[in-house]
Amino acid sequence: MSPRTLRTLVVDDEPVARQVLLEELTDIESVFVIGEADNGQTALRQIENLTPDLVLLDIQMPVMDGFEVVRRLRGPLPAIIFVTAYSEHALRAFEIGAVDYLLKPISEERLRTALERALESRRHPLENAERVARTLNAVEPQPPKRSPKIAARRAHDYYLLDLDEVFAFRAEGEIVWILTADKKFMATQTLQAIHERLEGTQFQRVHRSVIVNTDKIRKMSNLSSQRWLLTLANGSEFTVSKRQAPVIRSILQ
Repeated sequence: MSPRTLRTLVVDDEPVARQVLLEELTDIESVFVIGEADNGQTALRQIENLTPDLVLLDIQMPVMDGFEVVRRLRGPLPAIIFVTAYSEHALRAFEIGAVDYLLKPISEERLRTALERALESRRHPLENAERVARTLNAVEPQPPKRSPKIAARRAHDYYLLDLDEVFAFRAEGEIVWILTADKKFMATQTLQAIHERLEGTQFQRVHRSVIVNTDKIRKMSNLSSQRWLLTLANGSEFTVSKRQAPVIRSILQ
């Protein structure tokens, strides 16, 4: 394989975002994708087993974020390009020796520039690895922050929605719908995956098939001692299950 070719691993917990990035990379001659991962633990195993030259690494991921993946690496370190929807992690990313920091959505020109930097970093791999390791040992880990956007599909198009736009998630069989003020989109994840991702935010599961944005609740009607009806600001109504009734009590406190 040419020294101008980067054996690359792509890591992102969003299936749509990962697929878009993989498609972008197929048109770039300097990249040969050797694998992909949808979470930090899998990424760590893939890096250790495949020894890629470059890792395109998401930051916000469940269980183990991108910074923690790099922290746990042992042996020769690949070049790291962080890929995220947040800008506030940029300083820390460069402090730990990242080659570049890409904000979603990524333009082709910006991606190519980052890959050229990764190729350049291969000329000084030891220096880069030592800098990353030294800085990681000095920096305290930061708790991962939730992504401000979520992937959604409508017809043949994909959208990145701000979470503040979302009123509720509702599962109907295998399909999960994302409800906004006046539109309905198809989610790219299961309701359980969405629940785990949004745990600790304003989104609360009120039924086994429904997660609501509590900031969008306009009215709560007491149907019985353990039954509530929620009315959201867009007029949508959801019944709270007996199991989730304590959620309403916590909101009212």
